[in-house]
Amino acid sequence: MDVVVIETPQLGDRSYLVHDGTVALVIDPQRDIDRVEAAAIEAGVRITHVAETHLHNDYVTGGLVLAVKHGADYWVHAEDDVSFARVPVSDGQVLRVGGLAVTVVATPGHTHTHLAYVVRDDAHDDGPEAVFSGGSLLYGSVGRTDLVSPDDTAKLAHDQYSSVRRLVDSAAPDAALYPTHGFGSFCSIGPASHQDASTIAEQALSNHALTDPHEDHFVSQLLENITAYPAYYAHMSPLNAAGPGEASLAVPDSVDPAELSRRLSAGEWVVDLRQRVAFADTHLQGSVSFEYGRGENFTSYLGWVIPWNQPLTLLGPRGEVEKAIRDLVRIGIDNPDAAVGPDPTGLDIGVLAPDTPVAAYPHGDWSLLLRERTPEDVVLDVRRPEEFKASHVAGALNLPVYGLLGRITELPEARIWVHCATGYRASVAASLLDRAGLDVVLINAKFKDADGAGVETTP
Repeated sequence: MDVVVIETPQLGDRSYLVHDGTVALVIDPQRDIDRVEAAAIEAGVRITHVAETHLHNDYVTGGLVLAVKHGADYWVHAEDDVSFARVPVSDGQVLRVGGLAVTVVATPGHTHTHLAYVVRDDAHDDGPEAVFSGGSLLYGSVGRTDLVSPDDTAKLAHDQYSSVRRLVDSAAPDAALYPTHGFGSFCSIGPASHQDASTIAEQALSNHALTDPHEDHFVSQLLENITAYPAYYAHMSPLNAAGPGEASLAVPDSVDPAELSRRLSAGEWVVDLRQRVAFADTHLQGSVSFEYGRGENFTSYLGWVIPWNQPLTLLGPRGEVEKAIRDLVRIGIDNPDAAVGPDPTGLDIGVLAPDTPVAAYPHGDWSLLLRERTPEDVVLDVRRPEEFKASHVAGALNLPVYGLLGRITELPEARIWVHCATGYRASVAASLLDRAGLDVVLINAKFKDADGAGVETTP
């Protein structure tokens, strides 16, 4: 048995290609299935089976398209209400993929119908085992339980406690553990670790879901750690149940300059992918900044901040636009338009919309705040509430970037200094404030450096 890991760091998830050297099972594939197909070609195997651990809440699956394209069996829980043909599977079934034996284990918690798969190399006595746990048992913690319904959250947290124990009992201690979530995904909760690999035995010794002997205590701790999750999640499970179609990864022809100007004047969403300082220095008035390529949850925050199902135009160098399109189809944002200009590596925004004025706003580190802030100015912290509660600039306001758009009118009429943990979310927020006509300064600095720079923080 060989396991090929297909990383999607933009969403904090992993998919897997499991094979016996001839045929392969794919588990929890992302929508851009060409990566899975490339892995299968490199391994010299045929994709004969595709499996879902659950109807995903954080991305659109590529499972149905992959299965249809390769004539593969598509395993989905028998109790999931879906609109497409699949091979229904349920707890206790033992299925075969070439020389591999796959045991289906019901692990409710992340969802009501969540499954895990224990795969054993059946061609050898005492062959190796691997556990594909989806959003059940993660490295250091478990998948969050509040994505189905507020009324079900506590019940699913109790289910999660029981499920991970059942899963551990279903596999050998030395079985390798392969979760789908837990690598930065908002689908994980609690003290998820940053390790790259683990085993069932290791988790049994270190994972709080397995070491806490008191179920009620575990559940209370889990519920206390629940935080906000991206707004686009509400659309993922219905899309997956309906059976998503094939994704288009092509970069469209660049939008005509006059049309781009019209879109900006009309208040449509034009997303500038350039570096955040370049955006602050000069940008098309009305555009917003979502810097691409810094590993700062571009996909999650764009899907969280911009209203769902709105016309979207991506503005940036062609290479970055191409990558952004791939990222966005994973969360169901299909066929955005693009303005890329003639230079494949750079961008002259002046030629993209010559009839649109350019804008700018100041930016700097904490020293700029100390030098130029006046008593009337406002410091706006756009981190999550739990980050703000842990420590913040004295006197700062807190409006998380994902809730800012609907609350801009609540801000006082003053110069606004906006910051976050690294500068990324602050750059998004600054562009939204600038778009709304407010006087804004971007603090392009890490919050952890504020105290050392002489900025008063509390507690």
